[in-house]
Amino acid sequence: MKETETEKHSFVEGLDSEGKSLDEVNGTVEVPKNAGFWKTLMAYTGPGILIAVGYMDPGNWITSIAGGAQFKYKLLAVILISSLIAMLLQAMSAKLGIVTGKDLAQLTRERTSKGMGIVLWVIAELAIMATDIAEIIGSGIALQLLFHIPLVIGILITAADVLLLLVLMKLGFRKIEAIVATLVTVILLVFAYEVALSNPSIAGIIGGYVPRTEIISNHSMLYLSLGIVGATVMPHDLYLGSSISQTRQLDRSNPKDIARAIKFSTIDSNLQLFIAFIVNSLLLILGAALFFGTDSSLGRFVDLFNALSNSQIVGAIASPVLSMLFAVALLSSGQSSTITGTLAGQIIMEGFIRLRIPLWAQRLVTRLLSVTPVLIFAIIYHGNEAKIEDLLTLSQVFLSIALPFAVIPLVVFTSSKKIMGDFTNRAWVKYSAWIVTAVLIILDVYLLGQQLGQMFS
Repeated sequence: MKETETEKHSFVEGLDSEGKSLDEVNGTVEVPKNAGFWKTLMAYTGPGILIAVGYMDPGNWITSIAGGAQFKYKLLAVILISSLIAMLLQAMSAKLGIVTGKDLAQLTRERTSKGMGIVLWVIAELAIMATDIAEIIGSGIALQLLFHIPLVIGILITAADVLLLLVLMKLGFRKIEAIVATLVTVILLVFAYEVALSNPSIAGIIGGYVPRTEIISNHSMLYLSLGIVGATVMPHDLYLGSSISQTRQLDRSNPKDIARAIKFSTIDSNLQLFIAFIVNSLLLILGAALFFGTDSSLGRFVDLFNALSNSQIVGAIASPVLSMLFAVALLSSGQSSTITGTLAGQIIMEGFIRLRIPLWAQRLVTRLLSVTPVLIFAIIYHGNEAKIEDLLTLSQVFLSIALPFAVIPLVVFTSSKKIMGDFTNRAWVKYSAWIVTAVLIILDVYLLGQQLGQMFS
């Protein structure tokens, strides 16, 4: 079904009146015309790494390492499935932005009722806060471990990185992509080195990628699995992906140009998410190889930091160097994640409530919304990092629960012929996405039922 001229006119008017997503960087990256495959791919490479950062943020660390420490390699299957789901959803998200010229937040506000739009906006904002809990606490604790800075001060320092983002945006979006790529490389190299030293079971790793029904039947395993899903498949990344896919210059009047942008953006996204899959697998493998069967408590970053230099826990490979590398990787993860989280917060606020204020004030508002609850909690439980870090797993489970509220609009929009035209989802993509959404909802309802049952029993 083709759009009428009236519908096209209405669409363009809406775009002009609402403004472009991340207007200051929208369409600023040049893409060579008629270039070869690799040169074109390099031009499109970048947004994927910003997306992938959200899939390896500090929230993944506790859930993935704890998963390995408690259940050895069994939850590697959850990481694999989560990564495949992420690739599917992020490809759809990028396509939505490329084809429509709008991000997921803008389209959701346009095409839902006022009441439903408010509900979805609140959930999206809470998801940003839940994401930032892990990122802010992770960065704050890394500063504490590396430089002995009090946690509350460390959290305030991480809040100030919004000013860094303003400077980076002035330098160009490519600079942001390069900085985040460097931080991700540090994380990958640190954990590859530590896993190599830990001498994991190759057979156990391979077997761990095979799904098993035990994951569903075991409540503790299911709870942690949902934490891994929530930490791996991030709701805010769907909003972010639909926006930063528009940073490349594009002629939307040319279907071939749109098709090329979708193709290379998808390749970029999948390649970078594969790196995130490797990092998350390394985290779980490290937990399994070093901590499975030990009596050590691994519920906190501090515990992990101390364990890596304790020969009674990790054996002969124990070294202060491993602990310091862990803290460096944690800081890299937290800082790279806060950059992308702040961008996502801006996209959600602009898209849902069309907040138009100066950029510095806009980013400060979105950042403070996320930092304030964490800071209050840190002050209340000052000196009790265990209580503060208890927020982490809970925040990741909340992200899993919030995920369908972003996925459902994404699937609806990208499956709509009226919105996407010839670029609507293929049948297998649409049905796969709906199956994923249905499974997530069923698991969430089951988990909530189990939790409520425990509370009132």
